[in-house]
Amino acid sequence: MGIVEFVSQLTIDLIHYFGYLGVFIAMTLESACIPIPSEVIMPFAGFSVSEGEMTLWGITIVGALGNLTGSLMAYYVGLKGGRPLLEKYGKYIFISYNSLDRADRWFEKYGHEAVFISRFLPGIRTFISLPAGIAEMDIKKFSIYTLAGSLPWAFVLGYIGVLLGPKWDTIKSYFHILDIIVIIGVIAGIIYLVYKYKTRSQI
Repeated sequence: MGIVEFVSQLTIDLIHYFGYLGVFIAMTLESACIPIPSEVIMPFAGFSVSEGEMTLWGITIVGALGNLTGSLMAYYVGLKGGRPLLEKYGKYIFISYNSLDRADRWFEKYGHEAVFISRFLPGIRTFISLPAGIAEMDIKKFSIYTLAGSLPWAFVLGYIGVLLGPKWDTIKSYFHILDIIVIIGVIAGIIYLVYKYKTRSQI
């Protein structure tokens, strides 16, 4: 069993035995830069909804709150420790130099809005909180953007799990389609941001 499969199975067991609390814990860990994919957490939670064990809105809210909690943890790590601390000790909690670099570039390029947009991007969404903390982004704005981006992400993945029911694990074969939808949404968001900033600069 590979590491991804092993972690995924642990996540499934956590949700199976602890329900909403399991969803919250798993999504908190995922947003605190622990490699637990939300693409496994929320679809399995959706499968549990289809079995009558939880509700779709319940897992959406709990999942988003878990995202916010884990993101705040990562934010404060960036705020208090800064980039040097993360480069030195990040490897021990699976934070690579490349991941930090990617998140830094996103935050520098798109500013505070990157916190919202990145919630829809696997590989960036987990680490964006770190540069936000390093840059001392306003905590209220950070929390609002994080929650606003986490709610639709948790809902969509959970709903897909509901639709698939017992075949929820086949979501893996549809990831490329989900990625395309996400990329289109991000491009639209970026176009909007560029337009907004150009309009501002002309005023």
